[in-house]
Amino acid sequence: MPRLVHDLHFDPAYGTAVEVLPGIRRLTAANPGPFTFHGTNTYLVGTQDLAVIDPGPDDDAHIAAILRAAGGARISAILVSHTHKDHSPAARPLAHRTGAKIIGCRPHHSARDLALGEINPLDASSDREFRADEELADGAELHLASGRFVAVATPGHTANHLAFALPDENVLFSADHVMAWSTSIVAPPDGSMQDYLESLDVLLQRPEATYLPGHGTMLRAAHDYVAALKDHRLRREAAVLAVLGDVPLSVPQIVDAVYVGLESSLKGAAALSVLAQLERLIALGLVQPGHDGGLSDHYIRAE
Repeated sequence: MPRLVHDLHFDPAYGTAVEVLPGIRRLTAANPGPFTFHGTNTYLVGTQDLAVIDPGPDDDAHIAAILRAAGGARISAILVSHTHKDHSPAARPLAHRTGAKIIGCRPHHSARDLALGEINPLDASSDREFRADEELADGAELHLASGRFVAVATPGHTANHLAFALPDENVLFSADHVMAWSTSIVAPPDGSMQDYLESLDVLLQRPEATYLPGHGTMLRAAHDYVAALKDHRLRREAAVLAVLGDVPLSVPQIVDAVYVGLESSLKGAAALSVLAQLERLIALGLVQPGHDGGLSDHYIRAE
């Protein structure tokens, strides 16, 4: 089974566009962090007429690096996978500089409504100003000089997440749905574990074998890796279910029982992942919340 941490020896080569496949270059934004690894990957596809995929944060240096990498080529399309602030905000300023059309995901929206009294802990990470000039539905084809792209709806990490396939090249730009350095965070209410697992199944049924992710290095034999991601999530879900019984447990208690030895700085993200798993288990009738669900609630195993 492939390792879920695929390759931590990743050189971001900040400011430099690195050719990863013929006609495809990767430019990594200098925004390293606990949720971005070494930074967000922007891809330039084509030679004389370019498509830019996930232009990244609204950072002058990164936008300048994209324009510098384009050189004399025309940027005609900006494709956006989803509306986290490390992926989409540079789209509008880049479009203003180039005249390119912004194409891709719908505006940001949650996978479900907030419960009474619930707050969205990741609300600040979302780009709520984003609007595409052209939204792509699942399966929509986009014929550009740089290639034939197909939009693949992959909700789960966010409700509006898209991957972009280049079927003629056997390549998929997987954004944050499948990353090469870590499992993706699935955090309610923006994300949904059920949607995430179903989206993994969608990718397993597609032919593309090479993935270019939003963070980290290229993935070869991607189907094996995606299958391992799904197995990991289901094993984690089984571990959550195993610690539940008749005594109500809070999410932090479940985290401590399931993620033994986890660093305190990572427990917040783990709590959101556990909540996503609990929501799926509740929908399956295997878990009962003490009240309305959420991070502050307590949970028991359903009878």
